[in-house]
Amino acid sequence: MSGNIAQIADIRCGGDEPLVLIAGPCVIENEALTLKIADELKALCVRLQVPFIFKASFDKANRTSLSSERGPGIDEGLRILERVHTDTGVPVTTDVHEPRQAQPAGEVCQLLQIPAFLARQTDLLVAAAGTGRAVNVKKGQFMSPTDMKYVVEKLRGSGCENILITERGTFFGYGKLVNDFAGVVAMQQLGVPVVFDATHSVQQPGGSDGVTLGNRSMVAPLARAAVAVGVNAVFVETHPDPDTSPSDAANIYPLAKMSGLLASLVAIRSCCRPGHLQTP
Repeated sequence: MSGNIAQIADIRCGGDEPLVLIAGPCVIENEALTLKIADELKALCVRLQVPFIFKASFDKANRTSLSSERGPGIDEGLRILERVHTDTGVPVTTDVHEPRQAQPAGEVCQLLQIPAFLARQTDLLVAAAGTGRAVNVKKGQFMSPTDMKYVVEKLRGSGCENILITERGTFFGYGKLVNDFAGVVAMQQLGVPVVFDATHSVQQPGGSDGVTLGNRSMVAPLARAAVAVGVNAVFVETHPDPDTSPSDAANIYPLAKMSGLLASLVAIRSCCRPGHLQTP
């Protein structure tokens, strides 16, 4: 099973539908830069005929250090995301960290994202489901792939009809993540589309003095492997100058390289469609 269909605005994700790109900066820095990234990604996706959902966070609530930048906050962040949606016409998504954030975020965003550390927070999942929007839950770094079935059950039991789940790496000791592609196949059996988060998968959590490190050179190889396995969407955080990003700078993928990466993923998808990769 490669996953049932999830509807995000006019985008159908799952099964033999086209590969979807979820991409944008890690955190909203300002309106002008956010719109620039959205415009460039939209133009790329139009050229390659890839359905596109823009992602940016209004708050990075799980930063390593108290002094780390977190973003503009929910009011200003949602205003900018609404501007992106109005100007580009593409669906938008953002993280919600608390149940009270779900409703206002759902009034602006067509897809709500639940961070990995919060994947088991029942009240948050119920609140996200209650918005009527599609919900994407990142698998906790501490969770087995099959444990995501309980996340899916919580959302379905709370009325959510459009569910995505995301692989973003599993803790492998301290300061390192690994990807279990056999686990991706197991997640595909849960009856919902599976997303691969190529940038958070290369994080090195807490790898430095109050800062999470990463290895962006591994983003493209892992994304290509995930598409070959048959994921329904790929998540990539991108920035024109990744080293200046206030969050996750070490693993963000350069915006200038997105064209080559996405073209390679489309090519792999054309010969490795999910329907051709069923387990015996």
